[in-house]
Amino acid sequence: MNEKINKIHDASMKILNRTGMGFHHPEILNLLKENGVRVEGETAFFTENQILDWVGKAKDHFKVYARNPAHDFIVGDSGGVKHIEFAPGYGAPNILERDGKVRRALLKDYIEFAKLVHQSDKFKVNGGILVEPSDISPQNNHLVMLYHIMTLSDKFIFGIEGRKSQVDMTLDMVKILFGSQSELISKPRIMTIVNTLTPLRMDQTALDTILAYSSHGQPVIITPGASAGFTGPITLAGLIALSNAETLAGIAITQMVRPGTPVVYGCQSTAGDMRSGAYVVGNPEHALCLKFASKLARNYGLPCRGGGASSDAKKVSVQSGYESMMILLTCIQENINYIIHSAGILDSFNCMSFDKFIIDLELMGMVKRIHEDVRVDDETLALDVIHDVGVGGEYMTSAHTAKLCRQEIWSPDIGIKGPKVYENIDSAIFEKIEQKKSKMLMEYVKPQLPGDVQSELVAYLKNKGVEERFLYPQSPV
Repeated sequence: MNEKINKIHDASMKILNRTGMGFHHPEILNLLKENGVRVEGETAFFTENQILDWVGKAKDHFKVYARNPAHDFIVGDSGGVKHIEFAPGYGAPNILERDGKVRRALLKDYIEFAKLVHQSDKFKVNGGILVEPSDISPQNNHLVMLYHIMTLSDKFIFGIEGRKSQVDMTLDMVKILFGSQSELISKPRIMTIVNTLTPLRMDQTALDTILAYSSHGQPVIITPGASAGFTGPITLAGLIALSNAETLAGIAITQMVRPGTPVVYGCQSTAGDMRSGAYVVGNPEHALCLKFASKLARNYGLPCRGGGASSDAKKVSVQSGYESMMILLTCIQENINYIIHSAGILDSFNCMSFDKFIIDLELMGMVKRIHEDVRVDDETLALDVIHDVGVGGEYMTSAHTAKLCRQEIWSPDIGIKGPKVYENIDSAIFEKIEQKKSKMLMEYVKPQLPGDVQSELVAYLKNKGVEERFLYPQSPV
C-alpha cells in the first residue's frame, strides 16, 4: 500500500507543478505570489517543497468546543487513539417520504432534524444544511439555519460555505455567542466544508470561506467531489491523484492565510454512472476513494473526513441498506475521523429521509460496536466462569451473564429478532421507526441560552432583513 500511496503522491505533485490549480479570487492569487508560488493568470503552479512545507504547518489533530463542554471532541489521531465522530446528512434540498414521494424541504423539517440530532447520543455536532429550507429566501436561509442550531442545540456547530457577506455574518453570530476573534482562535466553535470545483479549481465562494474561517482560526474541511469519467479520469488511480492534488492545494491556502489553522483532509470522490451520467455514491469505487483518502491523510499527518451512510437509492429499501452499510463500514474500518452524511441521506445527496435517519442511527450503533473491537482481559476471558459451568452446562443463569449482558452485546432499537411472528414485517419495522422518532422528539428539551444572547442574535438577524416569523419554531411558517 505504501508504494501505491507514494505513486499517487508523486502524481499529485506533478499535476500541481505541470497543470496547476485555478483560484478565482484576486486576494488569494496575490497571497500565492507573495509566498513565492508561480502564478499565470488565475492558475497557480506549486513545487513539491512548497506544498509539503505549507501542508506541514497544519495540525495532525485539534479540539473543537461546543456550547456544552460535554460535546467537545478531538478531530484527528492523538495519543495513539484514532478519534471518530459522526455528523448527520448535509445539503439535501428535498425530503423523501416513506412512499417514495419527493417534496421540497421546509424550515419545519430543518428544525425537526435539528432536534433529532440534538437528542441522539451518536452526534456531538449539529447544524450545517441538514436540509435546505425552500420557504426562506436564499439570501437569509444560512442565517436562519445557524440561528436555530444555536438556540435549539448546544452541540458543536457545523457551518455553511458561502460568499464573503454570508460567512462574515456567520462569524458575527458566532462571536455574539462565544466572544471575540481571539477567543475563537483559542477555542474553535464552528467548522465547515469547502468544496473544490473539480477539475483543479476553487471558486470565489470556496475561497471567501477559507479566508474568513482561517483568519478566525475556525476549522475547514477541504473536499473534492470528483466523478470518474466526468470531472476526473475514469481510472481510480488518476481520480485519486487528481483529488489529492486539489485537497493539498486547498490546505496550503488555509495555512498561507493563517499558519496552524485547523484543517481536515476531505474526500467525496467517486465513479460516475457512465450509463446515465449521474453522480453516484453508493458504489464500491466511492468506498475505495475513501480508503485511499484516509491513508493519504495520515501520510501527510492530517485528520481525514469521508462520507457516511450515503446511498443512491430512491427510497428506503434493500438498496439503501446495503449501500449505506458498505460506505459507513468502510469509514469505520479506515478510521476516518469525521464522518459526514452519517444519517438520513438518500438519492445521491438529493434527499433526506426521516425514516432513514432513524435507521442510520441503528447502523451507526452497529459499526461503532465493530470499531470498539473485542475487550480482552481477565473479566472477559471468563476462565473461572467457564470452569464453574463446566462441560455441558449453561450460562444463562450465570451472575457473569447478568452483570454484563446489557453492555457486552449490542441490541437493536428497530431491527426485529427472535421467534415472534409478524403479519407484515415492513409495517412492524416502520412502526418501530415511528415510535423511536416520536419518543426522541417528545423527550427533546431545548438547552438554555442566556436571554440577552438570544435577544442580541434576534436583533442582529432582524437588522439583516430576516423576518421574525422565521426565528420562532412555534410560529407558523
